[in-house]
Amino acid sequence: MAGSGRPKRRLMGEINVVPYIDVMLVLLIIFMITAPLLTQGIKVELPKAAAEPIDARAVNNIEPLVLSVDARGRLYLNVGANPQQPIDDATALVRATAALRRAPQRVVLVKGDAAVNYGRIVSAMVMLQQAGASKVGFLTEPLPPPAAPQP
Repeated sequence: MAGSGRPKRRLMGEINVVPYIDVMLVLLIIFMITAPLLTQGIKVELPKAAAEPIDARAVNNIEPLVLSVDARGRLYLNVGANPQQPIDDATALVRATAALRRAPQRVVLVKGDAAVNYGRIVSAMVMLQQAGASKVGFLTEPLPPPAAPQP
């Protein structure tokens, strides 16, 4: 019985991690390529104002609902399948209503270009109020620092 004819195999207690490293490097490359694409937005020349910044506690870890109005008066909403695609007023109203129903405490902001007609900004604000926004804020650029007096 001592020589049953089968050699005993030792169990291998090591894990081959090379395939996991390959997968990790591929994912890293994918994220490095796609991350800059996610930060692009709508080109809007914001008016400059000395306004107070939004309190971080007001955001409540929920992305604010931003309705952008470009220089030509086209609307963009940062929710939906393609935020970089201009939408009409009815679509903006439907999407804003749905977003505010899901998160009623969400901060609502209007990002209007400085060159756009003021009436277009007001109609965008009214549309957001019809969608259920109780308060609507404006996005602005901060004022440049004052120039040092020349001696």
